[in-house]
Amino acid sequence: MSQEEFSEHDWRRFLSSLGENPDRPGLVETPARVAKAWKHWTSGYGQEPTDLLKVFEDGAEQYNELIVVRGIPVYSHCEHHLAPFFGKATIGYVPNGKIVGLSKLTRLVDCFSKRLQVQERMTIQIANALMEALDPIAVGVVVRCRHLCMESRGIRTPGEETITSAMLGELQPNLALRTEFLALAREA
Repeated sequence: MSQEEFSEHDWRRFLSSLGENPDRPGLVETPARVAKAWKHWTSGYGQEPTDLLKVFEDGAEQYNELIVVRGIPVYSHCEHHLAPFFGKATIGYVPNGKIVGLSKLTRLVDCFSKRLQVQERMTIQIANALMEALDPIAVGVVVRCRHLCMESRGIRTPGEETITSAMLGELQPNLALRTEFLALAREA
């Protein structure tokens, strides 16, 4: 039995365990759809984060200021409940002779968010991968997300955001640089 067939079989059993009839017309194709969706939602496991980062030396040799990309979409699932969490990430770094293609920062966030996650770990994973690939002077990552495990069950508090950050390199001891990054990362 292939992995996809096994997954469809499992989703049929899941529907049955809820008291549903997986052969009901509205649910007949659901197991295949869900298996395909989870394959997509967890596709980050098949990616090597540093391989996604196209590094350039041309154009970076004279640049020594912050480069910040804001509003990077985050769609992930928490490993505790498999519930979605979603929001936006901001990534900033000060190059040290090398820069990365700007769209690759979005791909990096996407790679880590397409794994079962906790927001805190995902934030530091993004920062560490950028440090490893670029060896920059500084890296900062801020992630703001809403968690459906909090909004739709348990405490049921709609609209709350969880904000996590990782500051590496010179962003830790250099208060002026840290303040500049956080000002640029702040939502308008």
